[in-house]
Amino acid sequence: MAGKMVYFFGRGQTEGNAQMKDLLGGKGANLAEMANLGIPVPPGFTITTEVCISYYRNNQEWPEGLEEEIKANMAKLEEAMGQQFGSTENPLLLSVRSGARVSMPGMMDTVLNLGLNDATIQGLIARSQNERFAYDSYRRFIQMYSDVVLGIDHDLFEETLAAMKEARGVTQDTDLTADDLKELVAKYKEIVLSRLGKPFPEDVWEQLRGSINAVFQSWNNPRAVKYRALNNIPGDWGTAVNVQAMVFGNLGETSGTGVAFTRDPGTGEKRFFGEYLINAQGEDVVAGIRTPQPISTLAEAMPDVYNQLVEIYQKLENHYRDMQDLEFTIQDGQLFLLQTRNGKRTAQAAVRIAVEMVKEGLITEKEALLRVSPAQLDQLLHPMIDPKAKVKPLAKGLPASPGAAVGKVVFTAEDAEKWAANGEKVILVRIETSPEDIGGMHAAEGILTARGGMTSHAAVVARGMGKCCVAGCAAIKVDLAERCFYVGDQVVREGTWLTLNGSTGEVILGQVPLIQPELSGDFAQLMEWADKYRKLGVWANADTPGDAATAVKFGAEGIGLCRTEHMFFAEDRIKAVREMILAEDTESRAKALQKLEPMQRGDFKDIFRVMQGLPVTIRLLDPPLHEFLPNEPQIIADLAKSLGKTEGAIRRKVESLHELNPMLGHRGCRLGITYEEIYEMQARAILSAAAELKAEGIEVKPEIMIPLIGTKAEFDLLREMILRVAAEVKAKYNVELNFTIGTMIEIPRATLIADQIAQTAEFFSFGTNDLTQMTLGYSRDDVGSFLPTYLEKGILQADPFSTIDQEGVGQLVRLGVERGRKANPKLKLGVCGEHGGDPDSIAFFHAVGLDYVSCSPYRVPVARLAAAQAAIKEQ
Repeated sequence: MAGKMVYFFGRGQTEGNAQMKDLLGGKGANLAEMANLGIPVPPGFTITTEVCISYYRNNQEWPEGLEEEIKANMAKLEEAMGQQFGSTENPLLLSVRSGARVSMPGMMDTVLNLGLNDATIQGLIARSQNERFAYDSYRRFIQMYSDVVLGIDHDLFEETLAAMKEARGVTQDTDLTADDLKELVAKYKEIVLSRLGKPFPEDVWEQLRGSINAVFQSWNNPRAVKYRALNNIPGDWGTAVNVQAMVFGNLGETSGTGVAFTRDPGTGEKRFFGEYLINAQGEDVVAGIRTPQPISTLAEAMPDVYNQLVEIYQKLENHYRDMQDLEFTIQDGQLFLLQTRNGKRTAQAAVRIAVEMVKEGLITEKEALLRVSPAQLDQLLHPMIDPKAKVKPLAKGLPASPGAAVGKVVFTAEDAEKWAANGEKVILVRIETSPEDIGGMHAAEGILTARGGMTSHAAVVARGMGKCCVAGCAAIKVDLAERCFYVGDQVVREGTWLTLNGSTGEVILGQVPLIQPELSGDFAQLMEWADKYRKLGVWANADTPGDAATAVKFGAEGIGLCRTEHMFFAEDRIKAVREMILAEDTESRAKALQKLEPMQRGDFKDIFRVMQGLPVTIRLLDPPLHEFLPNEPQIIADLAKSLGKTEGAIRRKVESLHELNPMLGHRGCRLGITYEEIYEMQARAILSAAAELKAEGIEVKPEIMIPLIGTKAEFDLLREMILRVAAEVKAKYNVELNFTIGTMIEIPRATLIADQIAQTAEFFSFGTNDLTQMTLGYSRDDVGSFLPTYLEKGILQADPFSTIDQEGVGQLVRLGVERGRKANPKLKLGVCGEHGGDPDSIAFFHAVGLDYVSCSPYRVPVARLAAAQAAIKEQ
């Protein structure tokens, strides 16, 4: 491949900067930036993401010239450090780490202490005058390299280490002596030899090549692939590889390692937040092997180092103008920064940090809006434990990720995914999580771990996912073999209901009632800014007064879809609906509809009252009639008795209404044309409700929406019927009514003849659920049998029922907008499918010029923010 493949950083020779993330990955670009800022960073070099892409395109072979560039940069690194790679007297040891252009914490592989063998360890002992440290580093390297590069199960090494500690009567790794660790190294080597049939590699260049390849290959390991799928990260970006001089946190009591955040990633509070371990290496903190100390105690243990760290974190936050996640190592009292990146944070923290940074003058309102992911806002709408509930905590851990979760206990990621797929809500309980647990963590309602701190894998990943998490709950003793955990004498078995309070760290036996949080303070400020900059209106889909009230509370400006059929299923009216369907003639059908009309009128009045003059779009009956009829023998018998019909007659009617493809059958406007009295009744109920409320002085703006229109003739026929009914209502109540008539554009043909329909329609609402089905030819009820394969193979980039297919369905929407507006410049345009609450789809709807999106009530804040971001990005 052409071009530079390796970039050096540190000691005044830095070749990169923070703007080069696509090429150097986030870690490499930020290491270069810190070096440019004069922050103490161990020097090293970054192999670009382009090399990773070439590696996969070239049958996993290095591109020509890469080895020479690596050796040239190694020589610069040796000179910078005053050490030599592979030297038996003054060895240079290395860390080899991944670094994609966006943070993927824990998903790819790392190798530390590279360059140790039976000869170079003697040089490390001589230089450090610390035999215990040297052998501790060597045993760590063998275990990590064997796991990451050689593919040997790391549990084999952990079991050997545990057996050694048990034999010596100690509990901590740090309690093992130099002789113990020397013996452990020998045992580790025996594991390698027995598993591979060849000894652990002594050649340091072989070690380096193997580690670089392992990092490249980890880009496509199962957990990384799953993480990318969950976070919509393209698979062709590749990862950079960072080769860096080792600094050691395990040299003794004046050394250590830690992870810190410039603000609290759980709450957003402006305080230095983090943890560290004395006499440890980095993986000890994130793996949760030992419980770390709060960063504040470092001020007492090493005041000079702490003050320097505070100065650096403040410098980095001001430089990046965002909350930073730092990794640091202290080597013999000397501080080194190993990483900085924009920190993962909860939704609550994201909102608070964004708003406070505007107040501090660090960022603008527009930047604040772009800092919060619309999807994150869902986290703020998640349940919390009802403060009125009386709870007795079983145990308490660290409040690693806020919110609350209720579910049944499972102990493996595989079971979490399996149970969740079967509709069960689960709590994943682990001793500590690892990156392999990513799928189960995503499937679970919440995560509980026995070990680990606030920056452990479980905590960081849970916060990023918006999952409730309680970490480091030392009171629980997990028995994986028996599928249970113990708290004292209490046994909690698999399948037991458990409640987690991620805001307090409480673990509660049983199902505790949850409530939705109120939106105020920083959230309200962010939403105010969103409304200031967005151009799209945000309405809600709501079928009941309760849904409507929730929508208004979350800022909805109208109802874009009120589905009348949902009202028909209510217990007090389903019998009248069935009577209407089973009627043998128009007169009998009209009689049954007379029973339904006052019920529908009452429904609409209740919703109109809640909406207080905001527009309410009511869709006339859409589903096929057979959906309202029973199949169960007992219900059929009861219905026959109440209507004075035979059971056989009802069964024959059910069978006569059966269709081979009901989604394309006798539904929507086709029902209103063949059974005009149904739509007449609904139109009369809507307009009468409006008239009665207007007489009370309440302003109402009903919008009557005719579904499934495919021809102008269908629309015009039903429009004339509605206008006739409206004239009757006006005469009866002696009032003027302010209403509009429009249609749902959900058949591809309707988009093609939108100019014709728009001549008489006053609004279009794109029903993208059905439009997607009919355009792609996918049944949304059956797509699950092949959609995962299509996504995995890259045939589709996203689920088209979640994110609009811009190339196909989107082009039909665009066509409908253009042709409709050309024929009727005053035509109001919206969307009411599920896509109305999807941020990526909202950006598209903004681009094609819709007036509003309509989504579920709890997605309204998400849509408001996404609409603002679309407008800001356009500028």
